[in-house]
Amino acid sequence: MTVLEAKHISKIYSGRNYVLNDFNFKLESGRIVGLLGPNGCGKTTFLKLVSGLLTPTAGSIEVCGIPVSERTNSLVSYLPERTYFNPSMRVSELMDYFCDFYPDFDRAKAEKMLGDLQITTNRPLKALSKGQREKVQLVLVMARRARLYLLDEPIGGVDPASRDYILQTIVGNYAEDATVVITTHLIYDIEPVLDEFMFLGYGGQIIMGGNADDIRAQYGRSLDQLFREVFRCANY
Repeated sequence: MTVLEAKHISKIYSGRNYVLNDFNFKLESGRIVGLLGPNGCGKTTFLKLVSGLLTPTAGSIEVCGIPVSERTNSLVSYLPERTYFNPSMRVSELMDYFCDFYPDFDRAKAEKMLGDLQITTNRPLKALSKGQREKVQLVLVMARRARLYLLDEPIGGVDPASRDYILQTIVGNYAEDATVVITTHLIYDIEPVLDEFMFLGYGGQIIMGGNADDIRAQYGRSLDQLFREVFRCANY
């Protein structure tokens, strides 16, 4: 089943060039997809369009066949790049908040993941390290039973030792009928979990994409190596 489809999406901010330009793709269920590109190429803009936080200049986006709207909010679980929670709230209060707003939130799953990370739920967010705060936010997002998970730079702010756990958290906590979209420029770290990928360049167009295993076999190189070659040749 198609979980996410973008049709001729363009986005222009006032007085600027295209951030996304005639952007098209379709994602099926049960896939982890990397939206990969240098900083400033439109990755975050696209996730905000899918989550309904921004409106496209042209084109349309559907989640599970439904145009992006209030109706799709219950299908999408979005992890922004920056923490947006009130720093004075305790982790347990954040879980209360998610229980109130999202009927699909699995509190028991969230508590288990936080326990694995040795994060105490009775502490306020401001008492945690930056890396711990980002882990809390990821846990809350992944503890929802959504159809589409949008993860904006989920490993960008954590230490290398924590990245494996975070990636396993992502892989182990989405259903077969769901899809995960991950944006990052840390290709080497994220590559092992990707089923598919897209290289997004400045100007908002897909430069290369497809099944990760097929592309590696075709070119005889890793996605990380291809990324460096593609964007070096494009003078990024």
